[in-house]
Amino acid sequence: MKVLVIEDEAALRRALRIFLEGHEYAVSLAASGQEGLDVAARDHPDVVILDLGLPDMDGVNVATALRGWSQVPIVVLSARDAESVKVAALDAGADDYVTKPFAMNEFLARLRAALRRAAPTEQERVVTTPEFTIDLGAKQIHRGDELVHLTPTEWQIVEVLVRNRGRLVSQHQLLQQVWGPQYERETHYLRIYMSQIRRKLEADPSRPRHFITEPGMGYRFVVEES
Repeated sequence: MKVLVIEDEAALRRALRIFLEGHEYAVSLAASGQEGLDVAARDHPDVVILDLGLPDMDGVNVATALRGWSQVPIVVLSARDAESVKVAALDAGADDYVTKPFAMNEFLARLRAALRRAAPTEQERVVTTPEFTIDLGAKQIHRGDELVHLTPTEWQIVEVLVRNRGRLVSQHQLLQQVWGPQYERETHYLRIYMSQIRRKLEADPSRPRHFITEPGMGYRFVVEES
């Protein structure tokens, strides 16, 4: 699991990194709100730990910006304990709020709880089509007994579409969730990667049954041909 810590206090950043890496999390660090947004867009963390008192922008604004293109769990870690501040953070999209000072073990339990809430259920986790099986939990795709290799970017596109199966995902939404908000106009990226995904997964890439283009709008994943 990848954790992004957005915290301006250097000593606490180091302490969280040591503690979380000791519990087998991969940790990225950011010292400002903009750096945190850039790292989130680049690394696609599984959970974000967010301080509110950042040097360049309020953490509530960081949560709002993240929620514009990502559903990553956000755990706020802040010295601010006013009810109005907590409500503002939760309304902006935070999943939990931990007040400093805090006990590390309790904080870790809250982190695990946020990750559990975000994890797909067993029914949602495995998606089977006549051609291939997608395991969202294991991040694997099989065609029969063969493991299909996808690049990290290909997998991210597939995961977004599969988690929204049956629903139209706009080009802008895909670009924001996979590459980050600064790439929302780079629609040619999607054409290239969707072509690669179809070659690897569709029985007939020229007539896709599962990864469907909605011209001028976006893409849709369907289990069965409509």
